[in-house]
Amino acid sequence: MFHVELRQFPHVARSFNLSEAEDRAKLTIFEGPELRSDEIGMGRGWGNVTRKGQDVTERLLTVTEAQAATAGAPSASDALAAFKDVVQAQCEVNRLAIHQVLWLANSRHPEWRVSERLALAERAVWELLHEGRVRMVRGVAGDDGPADVDAEKEDWARALLAWASWSDSRAPRWFLVADVG
Repeated sequence: MFHVELRQFPHVARSFNLSEAEDRAKLTIFEGPELRSDEIGMGRGWGNVTRKGQDVTERLLTVTEAQAATAGAPSASDALAAFKDVVQAQCEVNRLAIHQVLWLANSRHPEWRVSERLALAERAVWELLHEGRVRMVRGVAGDDGPADVDAEKEDWARALLAWASWSDSRAPRWFLVADVG
């Protein structure tokens, strides 16, 4: 149950035993220009607000709910560190195509914006490569069948800045493997 009090001395308005739906139904927030004293008096205030302002109730409630939802969420650095561990563990089992790192981010954080998931995947790969925890290899065809060849450090940027590396699952060219050396 919700209990609401609105106070502006000397006036007080209270409502008790409201469900969430009832609470939302009673709450209306407008944004608009400041009203002069003569625009508020004699019961004219709310009419002037609704004529001159814009109802922003849902927008403000959405922002407030989003802030409350992220208040207890782990920090971005915690999420990155945990995700890097997941990527490295996957690379220890089998080579991982670059686009599959994005798939991992999608599966672990479906509630995040797409841009945040892509940023997490990209940053994790960059940091893992620079920390030496994984290596980037490219698949090449050889006389004895396909083989993985270590990518040069200069190839990292070319591979990671290409949208096709993150989006094309048909014939991936770049892979990550755990650095066992």
